[in-house]
Formats: sequence, C-alpha cells, structure tokens
Amino acid sequence: YSAMRDQYMRTGEGFLCVFAINNTKSFEDVHLYREQINRVKDSDSVPMVLVGNKSDLSTRTVETRLAQELARSYNVPFVETSAKTRQGVEEAFYSLVREIRRYKESNRSNKKSKKNTQRRCNIL
Repeated sequence: YSAMRDQYMRTGEGFLCVFAINNTKSFEDVHLYREQINRVKDSDSVPMVLVGNKSDLSTRTVETRLAQELARSYNVPFVETSAKTRQGVEEAFYSLVREIRRYKESNRSNKKSKKNTQRRCNIL
C-alpha cells in the first residue's frame, strides 16, 4: 500500500491534505503526509491545499484557527468542506488548481532565467 501511495505522490501534480475537523489525530497526521509528499517529490515547494472536512458536524475538536495557522506555516491555502453537503468542495479543488498553475508559472520563469544565463558565450 505504501509503495502505491509513493507512486501516486510521485506522479501527482498537487495534493489536497484532508483531515476531519472532529478527529485530532487526522489533523496531526497531516504533518506526516506533507513530509512524505515533500520527500517523494524531493521538494519543499509542492502545490497543496489543507482541507478540513466534515464542517457540517457540530462536534469539532480541531479549531479553525489551528488549521489556518498550520496552513500559513506551510504557505498553503486552507478550506473547510463538507463532503456530505458538498459545501466548499469545489473551492478546495479550484484552490488546488490555482496552486498548481502558480507553481508551474514560477518554475517556467525560473527555467527561462536559467536558460538565459546558460546561453552566454564566454571567451577566454
């Protein structure tokens, strides 16, 4: 199972890191999954969105503020969703698409500047 997960992580362009707002352990595990994604992708900058699911429930053990702080520390967007009512689900995916586009544009700009420096002619 972990080999398949690594393969999905290797080929994935972006990731929704989802936790249940009524399950503290799932929130704590986000850190482990993020580390694994960064390790497999060999990068600290991977398009990602932190998603707090089950927002339709009245019982909450993970405060919104904690999730927002974690997302801020990872420099990723945070979205609360309910798979049951579909509230916020589209927003989560749209946010991820924006992150992927931003990442690709950033890499494209970096590659162009590297190409420009590589094309110099040095005569000694």
